[in-house]
Amino acid sequence: MTQNPGKPVSPADLRALDIYDFAKSGRQAAGALRVSQMPRMLAEVAADAPDRDTVFTWQGEGSTQPELQNDGTDAPQPYLRLAVHGSLWLMCQRCLQPYSQHLDVDATYRIVATEEEADEFPLDDDEVEVIVGSRQFDLVDLIEEELLLSLPLVPKHNACPEVHESLLPGDAGGEPDESGAQEADDKPNPFAVLGKLKQGGPDGEKH
Repeated sequence: MTQNPGKPVSPADLRALDIYDFAKSGRQAAGALRVSQMPRMLAEVAADAPDRDTVFTWQGEGSTQPELQNDGTDAPQPYLRLAVHGSLWLMCQRCLQPYSQHLDVDATYRIVATEEEADEFPLDDDEVEVIVGSRQFDLVDLIEEELLLSLPLVPKHNACPEVHESLLPGDAGGEPDESGAQEADDKPNPFAVLGKLKQGGPDGEKH
């Protein structure tokens, strides 16, 4: 754990960080978090992963930036920049084997005092997110939340070593192909079948 300048940031401080002081004094901190310290992330790890407790490194930096106020004056507003890097083992949804997924977070946050203020913050700035600060801010929770948002929607290898047969009937790649589309085209039109039933009985013959 490192810091510059200001007081050292201990592991306990990460759960109760004075985020306003951190930003106002322009402090910096860095450290590492194990997946076992983040229960929601741990729940995403493949059950038979080679290593269920991998490590993510993080760096945080506080700052203030002058912003125009309603009274026409400039006032310093608190900001936090957070970077997180590391990997964890997820279950590939294509071959059902664990694989190592690298995650990168690099986010800048405007720190506001209330949820109401956060709701009023303009949404047209894609480079800045908004968080509600406190004198007992849980930085670990923010890191975990950002990592969860970085997880792939469908975890999978770039190229699977092998494909699970139960997932890929007739297709080794696991993706729809032209033959599958052709098979769908060859199926009878359900509306045509319905029309025949209306013309005759259940066996297609008129009564």
